[in-house]
Amino acid sequence: MEITAHLDALRREGTLLADAAARTDLTAPVPTCPRWQLRDLVLHTGQVHRWATTTVRDRLPAPMDAERQRAVWGPEPDDADLVEWFRTGHAALLDALTAAPADLDCWSFLPESSPLAFWARRQAHETAVHRIDADAAAGIEGPHTDPEFSQDGIDELLVGFLTLGRSKVRSERPRTLQVSASDGPGRWLLTIGPQPLAVERTEQAERPADLTLTGPARDLYLLLWNRLPAGTGRVVGAGDETLLDLWRETATIG
Repeated sequence: MEITAHLDALRREGTLLADAAARTDLTAPVPTCPRWQLRDLVLHTGQVHRWATTTVRDRLPAPMDAERQRAVWGPEPDDADLVEWFRTGHAALLDALTAAPADLDCWSFLPESSPLAFWARRQAHETAVHRIDADAAAGIEGPHTDPEFSQDGIDELLVGFLTLGRSKVRSERPRTLQVSASDGPGRWLLTIGPQPLAVERTEQAERPADLTLTGPARDLYLLLWNRLPAGTGRVVGAGDETLLDLWRETATIG
């Protein structure tokens, strides 16, 4: 996806998240984030936006320390001001990313074509996943993410986050999982073993695997990010579905 498409998604998803929070009791539990209330979700996402804004705007060459991070976040707003505080931070993030040059040089933490491409992509998906969480707290399904954006988010999760050495997606014996979007070209073959996850992007519709997951990209996006409750959605599994239990237990992003 182009940077402009990620910025469009970030703008849309942040607005939807704020709108969901504005019409919902902030004490509502977030079903997709156990132990969180909606206020925790909005506060967390707003803090992430401020952290990313400062990194991009100030072209930080390394991650900020805890003291700088707390200063960037500022004091926690009261519930009455929380949604407007979120909107202000969301707008500032969009401004920083829009104003950043194509050759932006700053710290980032996943492989991408450029730091600007990384931050636009990461914040678009950070916000989209938490918008889905906010809709869950509000008791609604909310708008669907489109197939291209959903496939991009799957790829970021699988190829970016879960191949890192600190990923907990491991199995004592090697097992394979194929993920295939039914409404686009996105296909991935995952090997889960004692070492970090190995991911192969593939154009083949079917490869031998212990478990194959097939469905619309949007549903796969939610499932792999652990936002799709068991028994819902349109994903079809063929093979050893105990792999899904392993996934739910280990495929977490801190």
